[in-house]
Amino acid sequence: MATDKRIVLMGDFHCGHVAGLTPPRFQGRHWEPKVEEFQKESWGWFAREIDALRPIHAVIANGDLVDGSGEATGGTEQLTTDRAVQVEMAVEVLKHINACRYVLTFGTPYHCGKQEDWEKQIARELGADISAHQWPEVNGVVFDVKHFISGSSIPHGRATALLRDQLWNLIWADDGDQPRGDFIIRNHVHYHAVVACVRKARLVWGMTLPALQAAGTKHGARKFSGTVDFGFIHVDVTPKGLATWFPHLVQLTTTRAEILHL
Repeated sequence: MATDKRIVLMGDFHCGHVAGLTPPRFQGRHWEPKVEEFQKESWGWFAREIDALRPIHAVIANGDLVDGSGEATGGTEQLTTDRAVQVEMAVEVLKHINACRYVLTFGTPYHCGKQEDWEKQIARELGADISAHQWPEVNGVVFDVKHFISGSSIPHGRATALLRDQLWNLIWADDGDQPRGDFIIRNHVHYHAVVACVRKARLVWGMTLPALQAAGTKHGARKFSGTVDFGFIHVDVTPKGLATWFPHLVQLTTTRAEILHL
């Protein structure tokens, strides 16, 4: 008997950064105790959520899986600046999921390589497909997956870029140059925004995925005001192509801001 296929969608691990997702083997490498507390809390939550979802048919990992050398901040936020070790971390994250198939996209050059593509190494280790833009299909449901999307500094503007990318996919598809997506999936902005539209009697979901890097980077803390969402989503697709999606989000205690009492 045919069964549902479970697809996990995630990205923005930023392995190698102090606020990135860090498997247990790589924890405890930072001088600040709070970093290790965060690593244990975030990995523990992630592992429990994944373990509860098994079996998992496929993982779509949507870019910025490694953090890079941290050149803009002199490597001061890195657990390690060695991209080969960061690749090991990301591979360990994905292997923990133990999916039947893996699909990857390329992240931003600053994190993943300007002269090279470190995420290619991750794909090789997993026997995964990787490209800038992917259209994996599951029981007739098509995922339009790409890492980058522009963000918004206002809460009510977070839907705009998603609606734009939904429309562009329709235009490309009408020209016969892209598959028509049922889920428009983007990362990069580290917040979970969702829009739903009906196009030609067909429901199309657009969403930016939550990140698996927590708030607290120098760049984010000093420059931006918006909220950060930590987590991932999964989609169950029936043999007849009915898709149901579920968010997995957590408010981590180790990243909460504290009052400074004077």
